[in-house]
Amino acid sequence: MSVRPIRILVTGRQGQVVRSLIERGALHHDIEMLPLGRPDLDLLDTETIAAAILGSRPDAIVSAAAFTAVDLAETETVAAHKCNGLAPGEIGRAAAELGVPVVHLSTDYVFDGQNAAPYAETDPTAPMGVYGCTKLSGEKRLASATGNYAILRTGWVYSPFGKNFLKTMLRLAASRDDLAVVDDQVGTPTSALDIADAVIAVVRNLIADPDERLRGVFHMSGAGQASWADFAVAIFAASQLAGGPVAAVSRISSRDYPTPAQRPANSRLDCAKLAGIHGVALPEWKVSSAEVVRQVLGDMRRSSAAVKASQDIQSPQ
Repeated sequence: MSVRPIRILVTGRQGQVVRSLIERGALHHDIEMLPLGRPDLDLLDTETIAAAILGSRPDAIVSAAAFTAVDLAETETVAAHKCNGLAPGEIGRAAAELGVPVVHLSTDYVFDGQNAAPYAETDPTAPMGVYGCTKLSGEKRLASATGNYAILRTGWVYSPFGKNFLKTMLRLAASRDDLAVVDDQVGTPTSALDIADAVIAVVRNLIADPDERLRGVFHMSGAGQASWADFAVAIFAASQLAGGPVAAVSRISSRDYPTPAQRPANSRLDCAKLAGIHGVALPEWKVSSAEVVRQVLGDMRRSSAAVKASQDIQSPQ
């Protein structure tokens, strides 16, 4: 007798984590990923959220979609508040009505970055900008709506998909010999593919076990630490080994690269609680980033070959 797969509804369709969840979920025969985004589920239109979730009847929800443009949030405050602050509460209420768990992705930006050590879940929150404030508001609204949740804070996310620091470095290195990169902000680069693996494991735990210790706030990032400049150097080292573009890295201060939103100087997260309670620990960031570099370079080469083949067909000799 066949067993119905676990139906995991994921908010969004195109984000880095959503696309990683779809890719990783396909490796599990007992999981069915249900990505749900606009127009059916629109975080800017909170009235669509409950209806879309209740109509899908999932076994668990992954709240992955968000307003992630950190600098734009400083001016697009209403949109950031709706997506990051209000929507998680609506997701939580729908989950409570269905009696299913929610895994919600949050951020290191709920902290001000002034700690000398990596941040633990018990450290006081003090967001510096609109993005961090709205994400913290979303955490609180979700927790008020349902007790059956795991909030996973992460940061410095990259992947083979969409726009991110790793892909930007490779793209710029294709046309420039030297890149200036900030060296006084420290965190942990975190692969969205690793995040997807961790989320799936946490979802399984929440479905299988009602233990309250599995619920609450957890920190989740790759192992180790780096500055943005360190990350860039590692990207180019991996790219060089794979025959890809390379650039020299000039280390600069964040004062030399001003942005509308202030970034935490320390984004390191202490992930011991997630490892101890859920048995989930992400790989070392250099290992995961090298794998993503190879995948991105492979995608770039296939895309280039496809374009060339198309041109050859359109312009026969």
